[in-house]
Formats: sequence, structure tokens, C-alpha cells
Amino acid sequence: MVEAWQMPQGGIDPGEDPYETALRELWEETGVDPALTSLLGTTPEWHYYDLPDELIGRIWKGRYAGQRQKWYALRFHGTDADVNIATEHPEFRHWRWSPVDTLVEMAAPFKRELYADVIGVLSPYL
Repeated sequence: MVEAWQMPQGGIDPGEDPYETALRELWEETGVDPALTSLLGTTPEWHYYDLPDELIGRIWKGRYAGQRQKWYALRFHGTDADVNIATEHPEFRHWRWSPVDTLVEMAAPFKRELYADVIGVLSPYL
């Protein structure tokens, strides 16, 4: 399996607000308590990406061919000790803090354009 980096993300449950989803996914994937964050900004538009052909049908139980995403910039008020990726259903093997100007090159190739767009929109908050 190819190693790929990504920011926490996930699907919106029925009736769930996108910001509530972001906080829930942050908790589920990193163990970071939403109370340790504050909202800095959001993307006003939705952002999209398509899976490469070789992944369609192989991930997400074959139900999706891409994603539509709303992004949020959050300030973290905790410490490294508040991050715990050993969650009930672990999704990550490692975590680290990285400079924002390295995030696009670290992302899976099919997500790089999306990440560049999102970082561009959220850059005033970063």
C-alpha cells in the first residue's frame, strides 16, 4: 500500500452541520477534544476531488468516486499530549506538525490540487 498523508476529514451524517462534522471527525481521528479548538475561518465554497480510476471501487466499499468537502481552519489550544491517534477505530499510523508550505507535496497526488486550493483560500487564517 502506498503511504499517503491527509488532514482529518470524513462524511457528514444525516442532519449534521458541516462544522459539527469537522469537530466530530477531528475527535474520532485524532482524539483532540473540540473544546481545545477555536474556529478561525472556513472555505465559503465546497471543494471537490475525484478518485483516480485505479481506486474507484476499491476504497469506501466501492460506494463513492470522489468527495465534496467543506474545510475549516481551527486554532489548537492544547498540547501534543492532547493528540491521541490510538482511537477506537484508528485511521492514522502517525501524526506530526508540519509547516503549511509542505502540506501539498505531502498529500496523495490526486488530492494535491484540492489541498492547494483549500490552503490558498484559508491562507489568511494560517
